Amino acid sequence: MKQELLNKIENRSARVGVVGLGYVGLPLAVEKARAGFITSGIDVSDKKVAKVNAGENYIGDVDDALLKKLVEDGKLSATSDFSKVAELDFIVICVPTPLDVHQQPDISYIQTSAESIGDHLTKGSLVVLESTTYPGTTEGLVRPILEERSGLVCGKDFYLAYSPERVDPGNKNYKTNNTPKVVGGVTQDCTDVAEALYRTTLDSEIYPVSSPSVAEMEKILENTYRFVNIGLANEMAVICHRMGINVWEVIDAAKTKPYGFHAFYPGPGLGGHCIPLDPYYLTWKAREYDYHTKLIETAGEVNSMMPEFVVDRAFHILNDKKKAINGSKVLLLGVAYKKDIDDLRMSPALRVLEILESFHADVSYYDAYNPQFTAYDGTLRRSMPELSAEDIASYDLIIVTTDHTNVDYAFVAEHAQQVFDTRNVLKEIEGAHIFRL
Repeated sequence: MKQELLNKIENRSARVGVVGLGYVGLPLAVEKARAGFITSGIDVSDKKVAKVNAGENYIGDVDDALLKKLVEDGKLSATSDFSKVAELDFIVICVPTPLDVHQQPDISYIQTSAESIGDHLTKGSLVVLESTTYPGTTEGLVRPILEERSGLVCGKDFYLAYSPERVDPGNKNYKTNNTPKVVGGVTQDCTDVAEALYRTTLDSEIYPVSSPSVAEMEKILENTYRFVNIGLANEMAVICHRMGINVWEVIDAAKTKPYGFHAFYPGPGLGGHCIPLDPYYLTWKAREYDYHTKLIETAGEVNSMMPEFVVDRAFHILNDKKKAINGSKVLLLGVAYKKDIDDLRMSPALRVLEILESFHADVSYYDAYNPQFTAYDGTLRRSMPELSAEDIASYDLIIVTTDHTNVDYAFVAEHAQQVFDTRNVLKEIEGAHIFRL
């Protein structure tokens, strides 16, 4: 059975399915199809299914022309029908794993996906979970569901592994295709077939580990490392402000050391679906082992207070000009959580907007990547169509919340009354009206 699946992988006759066609799933499905495998995307969203089948791209990291060609060539299609699983040799799960209101992992998407897959799973198939989750999910949750629903035995009748996604939206250098892949199977055979599948589709190193739990913990470590170090950078920004020191200059000086230091930068808060959430999977799981993750939770407190810190700074900047925040015109430059993408998930700019409006500031925004969006209060917000000198000058304060590269910041600085730069895009520009985080 193992050799048969390996042969299918080698000759590209294996049929691939990707459950979840979001920021992780669609790029992965495109890579599988590009490598020559007949690939089916499965998603509960009829809108996403229709777009894929029409060859219409909706993810920034996917090439529009490539997607359209793969669909036209019959290499890629989409469906909302899980019975398609019965025709597949390889099924990868790329569904969301958000936190609930109590900061506990919501694994319902993984659970329902596993149930739907298990109902149609056939002998000799490989299932890989890629969704970020707590250690033990693959073996403790997914495996029992698949075995119970299918009547098959993992490692004997089907293969199961975990391989964490490493998608970084907007990254110009590393995409799904060339980012090294970690793979951990329930058994050695599971690891072998999963490794073989990824080797045929990705132009990157495949790094096998001893178990799914190691791979799951590895992913948590990656993002917790960034989470904690960004928390340190944010705390340094607060301290440096109080001491009258430029934190950006401090970091630039520190990173000249060729060893022992890696630069992380402060900002208005953390955004995206990974770094602000993933460390809390570990804090939740650690309680089962009677351990309190003090460092992670402290970093979380620092990161989560940054939007409030930004608004507090705005208070003082306006106050020094004898203006109250109530009624002041404030323009946010950028609402995406990071530069040069349209992703609004957990964006700190949205929290800054919410807090400013709670103090009755008159807030507008400019973001060419997000011409409109639905705000915290359910209202539809629209971006300014352009940044004219007259418009810029009309605002009491402009806050750079996202450092998109399609904005002429020198032009903004030239015409603005006051600018609060939380991203250091005005590093080379001086002026009494420019304030830095």
